[in-house]
Amino acid sequence: MINLLITGGAGFIGSNFLRYWILNNPESNVLVLDKLTYAGNISNIKDCSSHPKFKFIKGDICDSKLISILLRRYQITHIANFAAESHVDRSINFPDQFMKTNILGTYSLLDEFKKYWSENRKPKNFKFLQISTDEVFGSLEIDNEPFTEESPYSPRSPYSASKASGDHLVKAWFETYGLPVVLTNCSNNYGPYHYPEKLIPLSIINILEGKNIPIYGNGKNIRDWLYVEDHCRALELILKSKKVGKNFCIGGSNEVSNIELITLICNSIDELVTKLPVKPSKKLITFVPDRLGHDFRYSINASKIKKELNWQTTVPLKQGIKNTINWYLNNESWWRPLLSDIY
Repeated sequence: MINLLITGGAGFIGSNFLRYWILNNPESNVLVLDKLTYAGNISNIKDCSSHPKFKFIKGDICDSKLISILLRRYQITHIANFAAESHVDRSINFPDQFMKTNILGTYSLLDEFKKYWSENRKPKNFKFLQISTDEVFGSLEIDNEPFTEESPYSPRSPYSASKASGDHLVKAWFETYGLPVVLTNCSNNYGPYHYPEKLIPLSIINILEGKNIPIYGNGKNIRDWLYVEDHCRALELILKSKKVGKNFCIGGSNEVSNIELITLICNSIDELVTKLPVKPSKKLITFVPDRLGHDFRYSINASKIKKELNWQTTVPLKQGIKNTINWYLNNESWWRPLLSDIY
């Protein structure tokens, strides 16, 4: 029996994983811990509240005493750590909270889980899963090979530096104490419940509102896009596997430039929505000054997880964008209250 603690479970990826896990593992006890900052929204998980084996606790992963209590009270066997400050722009302007959550918070979780694991005589079925990002590897040029599990770390923003620090702590707790950990580095996720400060949801909402779609620089920066449900399937496989002390790169094999992505979103919305404030919506595209330290390209080689765990992506980018647009069209009551925070 897996008793799972999902930290950051009211955020974008965490809430999608919670929903996916409950649907596919109804016998599992699940505890969500979330501080409910601006991007952690309790409405993200309200549809899970009726599940008999689900429990929500509002709290901070930096609170070691709380972590200690929860691990023992709910007899946690597995932790999936999604809790993180994740927006690069915010990290540039306000780096302190990124250092606290992404470094000290990860340390708090690791250290309390180690103590608890040791008290239980170091069972082999325990696992700590750290969800990280491909941004820790730095930036690629157009002709560089994709990131792999062997890529050297070269973070270039306060956000990626804080995540890299957390990754190193996870690896150190395995090498030093033997704590059963697994580390994942994923490419850019997209899908339902994505806080609208990020590129895809912001672009969708701006089109629906008739507002300009801002694109940094010349729009030629390249990202690999991973549909969030495909990511959730990968994480489930990892949690259920016997793999420990390993890291897995999880990518969507969907490399496109930002301008290509926005053009796809514009064309897709134009097809799906008859009446828009501005049509064609490509008229809303607006180039703005580039972001400080803007990485040019991210790309992931996911062959290791494909080979070892038989994982594959199932949602092509065009279909995933359509799915995401339809979700935002059908869930205006979720995103409209958030507009005052981003405009």
